[in-house]
Amino acid sequence: MGRYIAAIDQGTTSSRCILFDEQGPVAQAQKEHKQHFPRPGWVEHDPMEIWQRTQEVVSGALLRAGARPGEVAALGITNQRETCVLWNRRTGKPLANAIVWQDTRTKDFCDALAADGGQDRFRAKVGLPLATYFSGPKLRWLLDHTPGARDAAEAGDALFGTIDSWLIWNLTGGPVGGAHVTDVTNASRTMLMNLKTLAWDEEMLEVMGIPEKILPRIVCSIDPASWGRTQDNGPFEDAVPVCGCLGDQQAALVGQTCFAPGESKNTYGTGCFMLLNTGTEPVVSRSGLLTTVGYQIAGQPAVYALEGSVAIAGALVQWLRDNLNLISSSSDIEPLARSVADNGGVYIVPAFSGLFAPYWRSDARGIVAGLTAYANKAHLARAVLEATAFQTRDVLDAMRKDSGVVPKALRVDGGMAVNDLLMQFQSDVLEIPVIRPAVTETTALGAAYAAGLAVGFWSGLDHLRQAWREDKSWRPEMSDATRERYLTEWRKAVERSMNWV
Repeated sequence: MGRYIAAIDQGTTSSRCILFDEQGPVAQAQKEHKQHFPRPGWVEHDPMEIWQRTQEVVSGALLRAGARPGEVAALGITNQRETCVLWNRRTGKPLANAIVWQDTRTKDFCDALAADGGQDRFRAKVGLPLATYFSGPKLRWLLDHTPGARDAAEAGDALFGTIDSWLIWNLTGGPVGGAHVTDVTNASRTMLMNLKTLAWDEEMLEVMGIPEKILPRIVCSIDPASWGRTQDNGPFEDAVPVCGCLGDQQAALVGQTCFAPGESKNTYGTGCFMLLNTGTEPVVSRSGLLTTVGYQIAGQPAVYALEGSVAIAGALVQWLRDNLNLISSSSDIEPLARSVADNGGVYIVPAFSGLFAPYWRSDARGIVAGLTAYANKAHLARAVLEATAFQTRDVLDAMRKDSGVVPKALRVDGGMAVNDLLMQFQSDVLEIPVIRPAVTETTALGAAYAAGLAVGFWSGLDHLRQAWREDKSWRPEMSDATRERYLTEWRKAVERSMNWV
């Protein structure tokens, strides 16, 4: 058995590779890739740039660890989930740029499908509302608007996949025998997979106008029968089994060891994503949440989760930095926000491309509400942080309604989880403890856990639970009256962001 497990974490703004041993992270490398905005509401990535950056960060992490051939026991992948790629199976070249999960170009198609049966027309089958977020409608758009794409698909020359499929295919040989697979968690975000059968659904493919032959094979997230081994034309010098794969938020659920029903985690990244483990039966949401696959170990039933997706969290901090130039780096926001006692009555609803859970309003747009002459940039900074906490409260309320479960605590991770001011405010508005783990890179950790479990690097789920360590926790300190005032004003601001488009 090798000394390390490698995890590739391919995110919305960057790619990174982290090498883990049994104790935790050993070495990592990270590189950003370019965001393309060809039209308002459109967001694209260059798949070739993502593949290039992925190779660079793997090489960088191996170099920093001084890892020699044979020392990496397995490779796990985690990825930005609904971002999708269509490529030529013979040349390995993309037929177009990847359409990113935030992209809203499929609104008309989604609205047309919702005209007959409503936004929840397919929810019982796929767990998702009709929304621009998911990758099935994006694939339909690519087939309809990319010159030659539909013909290539019908001829068997085109392959489709979310970013996990694109990377696994390239890592395991590309045009020369690359494995064309996706795991159940990523497949559950396409609107094309039946949640109960865990297979591509014939009705959904027909409704979306998608030929099944271009779709990847659906596999378990944790699979001892690896889907292939890395080839020497990539970043690894030796054949490393690729046997763990999870969409980024499900990877964080595994990385936080939320293996029991009722356990929950929240990841604060570009967006913000809360998942609640609901066990081996899918819970259909009536409160605007998503029903998704949490993970599946080969030979065992799938474990499901309820998810609340907030589109803009860390991206709002970047907006404050890059668009308004009020801070020079993201870490400046906490001291600036701490320089005032409260938000000064200012609320920011960051509906830049509509509101996600639990509202699902693509007609909403971002607003700043409650401005007076008293407000300054520190109040804006505080409102930016609080927006993430308020949106998380909206999601938690919906989870309580759907599942009847009140989480005893919330495990947190992601870039914004290092912000102590935000974490205290989060605990205050949720009215439950918030717990940060010692390893906050839980997305990559979950991918490592998946691959490591598959090859026996870790012996089982109990082994992982024992390895998990707390770094810091926060308890609610806010008075009920103050909390209620905050939430009432937040809800007024959310209402005013709607019906804008």
